Amino acid sequence: MPMGRAMSVRTLFALPLLLASCAPATFASEAPPASSWTAQCEDWDDWDKSGPPFRIHGDTYYVGTCGIGAILITSESGHVLIDSGTEPGAAVVLQNIRSLGLDPADIAVVLSSHEHFDHVGGHALVQRAAPDAQFLALPVAAQVLRSGMDDPSDPQAGMHPGLEPVTVARELADGEVVTSSRHSITVIATPGHTAGATSFSWQSCDIAGNCRSIVYADSMSPVSADDYRFSDHPAYLAAYRAGVARFSSATEDDCDILLTPHPSASGLRDKLLAEDLTSGMNCRQYAASITERLDQRLAEEAATQ
Repeated sequence: MPMGRAMSVRTLFALPLLLASCAPATFASEAPPASSWTAQCEDWDDWDKSGPPFRIHGDTYYVGTCGIGAILITSESGHVLIDSGTEPGAAVVLQNIRSLGLDPADIAVVLSSHEHFDHVGGHALVQRAAPDAQFLALPVAAQVLRSGMDDPSDPQAGMHPGLEPVTVARELADGEVVTSSRHSITVIATPGHTAGATSFSWQSCDIAGNCRSIVYADSMSPVSADDYRFSDHPAYLAAYRAGVARFSSATEDDCDILLTPHPSASGLRDKLLAEDLTSGMNCRQYAASITERLDQRLAEEAATQ
């Protein structure tokens, strides 16, 4: 039976966390060198521009486009995909997975950073390519994925095209750990950019047993429609700040490699050019930059009252 097929989330994700968190990589696909990506992709590049996949560390691969991230965590028992990009971008993601010698049908779980079309607009295409995959999301994001419609609380509600709905197998909880045969992926609720925004962290070990902690941090940026004021939504703002604080606490001592849905937001290209993904912006600096941007946004709102 091909891996990941006819396998429930309960079966796939019921293995001991100790096994998942420290086992060295045993399933490694060939991938182009990261220099192939930097040669083809620029900072803040087009969302749908094709770029080659590359290995991040161990069994974790970048399979997104030049402008939008998508992460594949491989396993013999089925792969985990985080984000799909736009609908055209998802075609690039699926082709990148195939170019690694993998079958998209073996994706067992699909996770999402946040519920905007540039990151989840391709979910339906992935669901058709991997019909047995379980789509998991925090409650607000899950409702958006099921309906294809913005949540009214979204600061960018009404700004983007609708989504093709997908079937969501189950709603996640903050702090939940999603495990495969070799990985434990911790769910960190980081609302703010959207109400259902989510960050993820996991431990990756290569075939020699060298391990790195990887964090895929949501955008978290205070971007909104022109008529939206964060200061007019105190409960939302409090949840936003709490999410940034939660992220800082969860990743304080566990963030060797920082990745983001917009790769340039965490300086991915510079890190690749330096041949050191542990260099450059880290989680603490990322969280601080978000707080600074939010404070600046609130100051601007106060000045225009």
